[in-house]
Amino acid sequence: MLYKKKGTPEIGEVVLCTVKKILYHSVFVNIDEYENKDGMIHISEIAPGRIRNLRDYVKEEKRITCKVLEINRQTGNIDLSLRRVSTSAMIEKLNEYKQEEKAEKLLETVGREFKTDLKGMYELVGKKAIEKYSTLYNFFQSMVFKGKSVVEELDIQKNYKEALYKVAVEKIKPVEVKVSGILTLRTYAEDGIVALKKILQELEKAGTKVQYLGAPKYKVEVVSKNYKTAESILKIALDKALEQSRKLGVEGEFLKSAS
Repeated sequence: MLYKKKGTPEIGEVVLCTVKKILYHSVFVNIDEYENKDGMIHISEIAPGRIRNLRDYVKEEKRITCKVLEINRQTGNIDLSLRRVSTSAMIEKLNEYKQEEKAEKLLETVGREFKTDLKGMYELVGKKAIEKYSTLYNFFQSMVFKGKSVVEELDIQKNYKEALYKVAVEKIKPVEVKVSGILTLRTYAEDGIVALKKILQELEKAGTKVQYLGAPKYKVEVVSKNYKTAESILKIALDKALEQSRKLGVEGEFLKSAS
């Protein structure tokens, strides 16, 4: 991507990095989202347990997702962790990056219409859009959800506004994220079917989709516009369902599907 943030990432921030050098006890990376920023990952922050060879976990020129652990304000050194990034945070960050790449291509498409290269489009439109909507993709998606008023608010030429809105409506589709898993429910009570129905009905009321896979298994799925929301809905629904199953004498167990 052409656009780079200025400044320094925050402690605790999840960032995309490209591996540049692998030494015996450390890995050096470029922080891709920021202008002229590098970082270091100590071997202890690569993965849990003993590591014999760092190259079993990272490769030069490969992109990885890291968490910012510490920043030395005097030297500018940035310490990162690979092992402390959760699966959900990694997926969300990679999705964000892919979305931003797509948005950048749309900006480039509009630029071709006016014989303006991508760098010029960032100066004319992109930086203003990012300043207001935090990311280029949010800008394009906001036009889809909120209408033409989004681009009308930007201080740019009218013909650019028309072209940007047209591309957004044609190319941007609402994002859907799915999280799911298998819920196993067992009961040996005479009125067990009644108890199972109550549990499954509560799951559906909580915003999940339940699919019968054959006794005693059920697929439970949540669809949302972002991963964190989907995970939260699923967790709340399952916590309630498993608590209810215990009260009704039903054995319940949930196994999340691999993302």
